[in-house]
Amino acid sequence: MTVEPDAGHRIDIIVNRHRVRVIHGGITIADTLAALTLVETGNPDVFYFPRADVNMARLERSTRTAPCPYKGEASYYHLRTEDGRVEDAAWSYEAPLEAVRSIKAYLAFHAGRVDRIDQTS
Repeated sequence: MTVEPDAGHRIDIIVNRHRVRVIHGGITIADTLAALTLVETGNPDVFYFPRADVNMARLERSTRTAPCPYKGEASYYHLRTEDGRVEDAAWSYEAPLEAVRSIKAYLAFHAGRVDRIDQTS
């Protein structure tokens, strides 16, 4: 799927055929063979994980939200770990704009707030 809201901005959502995992503190937080990769102009690629493949017991809803003119409003989640809480480590577009509706019910993780996001064959 490609979103082209203006000539200078593009979003592609690609079905990822690889195994993708989020690991933090030695614990696997997410592990999927059904990720979506969102490729957006001016941003690094982002892996989106189906909620069924995320350890949701480790996530706690944040009060933070942030609007995106291309995707809608992001809702954030804290990651609960043995060492404490990692603030706003994940986000989701729970009511995404129509053009990116395929990321609904998926979660993405902030690469700078978790130890690793791995993609393997």
